[in-house]
Amino acid sequence: MSARILVVDDQAANVRLLEARLQAEYFDVCTATNGADALVVAKAEQPDLILLDVMMPGMDGYETCSRIKDDPATRHIPVVMVTALDQREDRIRGLEAGADDFLTKPIDDVAMFARVRSLLRLKEVLDELRFRESNSAMSGIAGDVHDDVDVPARVVVVSADPRATRRFAAAMPSKAEIVEVHDPAEAVVSARNNADLLVVDLTSPDYDGLRLCARIRSDAATRQLPILAVVRPADVQQAVRALDLGVNDIIQRPVDAGELAARSRTQLRRKRYADQLRSHLDEGMEMAVTDALTGLHNRRYISSRLRQAMDSASNGGAPVSLLLADIDHFKHINDTYGHDAGDRVLRDFSSRLLTGLRALDLAARYGGEEFVVVMPGAGLAEARIAAERLRSSIDGASFDLPDGTGVPVTVSIGIAQAHRGEALDALLRRADEALYAAKNAGRNQVQAADNAAA
Repeated sequence: MSARILVVDDQAANVRLLEARLQAEYFDVCTATNGADALVVAKAEQPDLILLDVMMPGMDGYETCSRIKDDPATRHIPVVMVTALDQREDRIRGLEAGADDFLTKPIDDVAMFARVRSLLRLKEVLDELRFRESNSAMSGIAGDVHDDVDVPARVVVVSADPRATRRFAAAMPSKAEIVEVHDPAEAVVSARNNADLLVVDLTSPDYDGLRLCARIRSDAATRQLPILAVVRPADVQQAVRALDLGVNDIIQRPVDAGELAARSRTQLRRKRYADQLRSHLDEGMEMAVTDALTGLHNRRYISSRLRQAMDSASNGGAPVSLLLADIDHFKHINDTYGHDAGDRVLRDFSSRLLTGLRALDLAARYGGEEFVVVMPGAGLAEARIAAERLRSSIDGASFDLPDGTGVPVTVSIGIAQAHRGEALDALLRRADEALYAAKNAGRNQVQAADNAAA
């Protein structure tokens, strides 16, 4: 895995040493010798990760990290603090400033590259989400995405030792719902139940914690769940394997409650950020295929699905029929009752339309007061029954406005069954001709296109 890494240290020898180690592993390296320059380089170069020395004159690593995380242009970049300090207060202060992890001097290459690879994998996922969200239909509409929303969380704590689970649970954020688990099989079930963080004790001899982490990562339902692992202080191999398996963060025994709380908050904050990105992306995808007024599919989506159904029918699959419905005299409704009333009629019409369809049928607003229903597996006779049921439901009861006024509405419907090898435009044209035949015959009726293949 190659990436661009920013090394920040006021000692030239330290910079050269880290640069040489990273370049030997084929990382691209840029450098800065103080906090102020680091902010400029980070913003201009957009590195994939920052290795930041803590002890620097002027702006120290804590302030530099805090400013990096406060800037929307750089807050998504993982920061690993490199320090000779190894006191709990120093680690907690760095985590609260926004650091993602720590490396203690002298740096162990195996541990460093394991942490670097782990954070780069995470950033790659987040970068993809950020890119897709910025290019979705919701870009600029849903508002800014923040990673510091203070919301309740569900944390699953796993250890074979009940005393350990209680200690770990006590360190969790006050708003967190804690689930204490002592069995790995039960942990998998709990993790699948909308968990926001999994804390796993890897030091227990009663179960294979690494296997549990691997199972969580291999399950599609929990693949994105943050994992915070508790490891033995001298077991570098266990820590490296955990990170390589996809564990997001590790903490060594004896576990300090303050550090565990800070690392947990970091993981929860990052998960909320990723969840918001995914939510915005889902909303954008929904907007791209949905009509905003009625909630039905839009023309682009229904055309694509109709083409798929027609291709299947042409290749020996089930038949497909099309309903094209148009609300009669809709302009008169707008002119008489107002456009708000017209919008209400469109929404209520859509609700009645959906009520009469099968589960596999697809309905869309095709434009204005025109609607389309794609009926996979339905021949012309079934389509006629569905169309008549829709026509009757619209004609059978008026559409009520908020003031109690009842608006009489009828609908004309044209139906057509796709011919083998028929083009999409040809099917739509035949359905449209049947619709106009219904209107010319007096409206409020169903007409079918000639089913004989041309």
